[in-house]
Amino acid sequence: MTHLRQAKFALLLAFILTASMILPGCRSGVNGEVYVYSYGDYFDPMVAEDFEEETGIRVIIDTYDTAEEMYTVLENNATTYDCICTSDYMIGRMIENDMLAELDYSNIPEISNIDDFYLEKTDSFDSGHAHSVPYQVGVAGILYNTEMVGDTVIDSWDDLWDEQFADQMVMPDSVRDAFMIALRKLGYSMNSTDESEIKAASDELIKQKPLVYKYANDSARDLLADGSAAVGVVWNGEYQYTKDLNDSVEFVVPEEGSEFFIDSWVIPKDAINKDKAEAWINYLCKPEVAAKNFDYLYYTTPNKAALELIDEEALQEEAIFPSQETLKRCESLKTLDSETTDLYSKYWKQVKSQ
Repeated sequence: MTHLRQAKFALLLAFILTASMILPGCRSGVNGEVYVYSYGDYFDPMVAEDFEEETGIRVIIDTYDTAEEMYTVLENNATTYDCICTSDYMIGRMIENDMLAELDYSNIPEISNIDDFYLEKTDSFDSGHAHSVPYQVGVAGILYNTEMVGDTVIDSWDDLWDEQFADQMVMPDSVRDAFMIALRKLGYSMNSTDESEIKAASDELIKQKPLVYKYANDSARDLLADGSAAVGVVWNGEYQYTKDLNDSVEFVVPEEGSEFFIDSWVIPKDAINKDKAEAWINYLCKPEVAAKNFDYLYYTTPNKAALELIDEEALQEEAIFPSQETLKRCESLKTLDSETTDLYSKYWKQVKSQ
């Protein structure tokens, strides 16, 4: 099973450039535009092209690296977006601060393809999924190069404090994700509001810092793929991409448990093109579109109808579709009050300043 997205993307760019010379009016947005703000490289680029062709609505895309970055942009009213893809805990925060519009599900009939299990999971941050539609789900774990770690068994967050991996380790460059690792290592909840526990986690991250080769998010997979790092923290959706580039990598969810996420589509309250944003969300819920995005991303899809279009080999891969037993060891990030959020920020700054 091959999945070399870089090569596919290069071919896609060549196709788009050629098409733009031959058909100069094909992306004119005759029915308007929808401004989308999303994590980078989070859907097959051809999906946006197909949506434009089907609806006449032009998709204008901006990307961000972390949910905190996205929130700051919206909070400062730096620009206006019609549709945003972001994470569960951040959606909860945005709802609390009255930043999101309620969805008109008469414009999103394809939501019937989303598994009830994941719709119910949204209740922890969006009661009755009034503001959000699940898009991708997954779990964080350790990606490691079997040739570089030798006989060392990788199955615990403790392994990221092993001095043999000094300058060969990649940690997430995100306050909540980094603290999740240290908190779970210490046996605490990743949603701890206890300052003594948060400080203890900070102390662990400071101890670990001399071993860290790089703090990175999307680029972590590439550092594992090219052998720049032996171990790194990634989302399970990065496994197949990296495996296709380097057959020596494997993925494990640590025994202490990890973070389970639901990334969803939402619409800001001040969106100018709400109906077009709902058309975009509805399109992404179509089984064939969800399957295409799965083939591009290899994250666990919450779209039950798309499963019939996915190879059985992928469905049986534990790293891509974690078992219920694995998920029981995991929890989701929750929205924290402002005082606790400030605590995490304070201690994260101390980690990064060391």
